[in-house]
Amino acid sequence: MTSGRVRPIRDARAASPPTPEKKGTLMADVQLDTSTERGRHVATRLREDIVGWLTTVRPSGQPDSVPVWFLWDGETIVIYSRPNQVKLRNIASNPHVSFTVDDTKGGGDVIRIEGTAAVDAAQPRPDASPAYKAKYDQHIIDIGYTAAEFAAAYSEAIVITPTRYRT
Repeated sequence: MTSGRVRPIRDARAASPPTPEKKGTLMADVQLDTSTERGRHVATRLREDIVGWLTTVRPSGQPDSVPVWFLWDGETIVIYSRPNQVKLRNIASNPHVSFTVDDTKGGGDVIRIEGTAAVDAAQPRPDASPAYKAKYDQHIIDIGYTAAEFAAAYSEAIVITPTRYRT
């Protein structure tokens, strides 16, 4: 017979922090170390992958993950959003986010970044960013927009400043 009480499940990860031998090594520095083979690989993925997953947290505590296009400049990640989206409201109330890239072979090369996000009106429009245009111009055409139409529709720039790289 049970007592009707629910016992909490102990999180084994809390008792054993990541070590270099374990998968999911934590990069302690907030700058990506591109002097290592893994760091160079992560930098290439962040430059070249097309879609990442942005996770924000609703005021209720419920995580909200959405696929996004992104631009990594070596220090920050820029994402353009339509105005009045859930992710913008979530960031306004809680700037802590997670960003994940996994366009890989069965999940063996996941890149997770924890950081803080903010809407940044000082960012150029997507059609005024040469790097964004180079990465996404054909994709923008493929979804039926001109560069100007896309920039008008996705007018809110979100900038993520990484606080932790998990690779």
